[in-house]
Amino acid sequence: MPGIIHTEKLAKRFPGHKKGEVVDAVRDLDLDVDKGEIFGLLGPNGAGKTTAMRMLCTLLVPTGGKATVAGYDLTTQAPEIRRHIGYVGQKGGMEQVATGRENLLLHAQLYRMSKAEATRRIDALIERLKLSAFADRKTETYSGGQRRIFDLASGVINAPELLFLDEPTTGLDPQSRARVWDEVKALHEQGTSIFLTTHYLEEADALCDRVAIVDLGRMVALGTPAELKKQIAGDILTVSYDTAERAEAAARLLEGNPVMLERHPIENGQQLYVDKGDEALPVILRILGQGGAAPKSVHLSRPSLDDVFLKLTGRSMRDTGEGAH
Repeated sequence: MPGIIHTEKLAKRFPGHKKGEVVDAVRDLDLDVDKGEIFGLLGPNGAGKTTAMRMLCTLLVPTGGKATVAGYDLTTQAPEIRRHIGYVGQKGGMEQVATGRENLLLHAQLYRMSKAEATRRIDALIERLKLSAFADRKTETYSGGQRRIFDLASGVINAPELLFLDEPTTGLDPQSRARVWDEVKALHEQGTSIFLTTHYLEEADALCDRVAIVDLGRMVALGTPAELKKQIAGDILTVSYDTAERAEAAARLLEGNPVMLERHPIENGQQLYVDKGDEALPVILRILGQGGAAPKSVHLSRPSLDDVFLKLTGRSMRDTGEGAH
């Protein structure tokens, strides 16, 4: 199946705050996204996710590399790309003083649809997305979840073959987030390829066929969520303390113990990779207790995408802050 996105060493450099300083927001990004998949760019604040997406949407000009989107060259065929994609930014694009229906009509007119064609398309979207109850209210009265579903509708008003979603559920409550997830899955089932950015680990796990994890402008891992989590063998035992000093004391007590496969320090704690968590737990607690370093709390879990990020970068994605760039 032909790819819908292909990049080779795609890069974006910005001038820094200091004279002569440069910031490499995206560095040598190589990606192949298959037609028909939901592909996620996962990473913390400042990882380069939004910059990469904005380049692929023709909103930013790359400073290096090359790419094709929907079969068209990024640098020489930008108008053709725009005709084949939809884009929903982090903040959406709804006019607050207009109704949802009026907003959709504006987006349709930007694609030069006739009024009759636009009306047919808008009516179909309002019915399919179950928006009729508030479609004729001003969007300033919408909840965050209602506004985000209308953002989705505006992103597919032109029936694109590829939809870009930048942090689609940031700031939403769990119920609204679940509704957006359902609609993204429905669009995918109807044949729309989807490229999304997110810093929500559970979002990437729930929605994406494949995920690229990015950090500091570079891709550090690529695969299905299941494949990435398989990079971490066994279970994860997290022991937490009141102070960093007590966490360091625990590390000294556990150093070289064969019950551990790996160990990574975290803030005021240690993350231990073990083969069989239920068997390793009492052994480790006994060692720590006898050494005077009983933990404040203990958590046993299966590997997550955050654990993959920690293993690859030495820090937890949850500790790097939220948002995206």
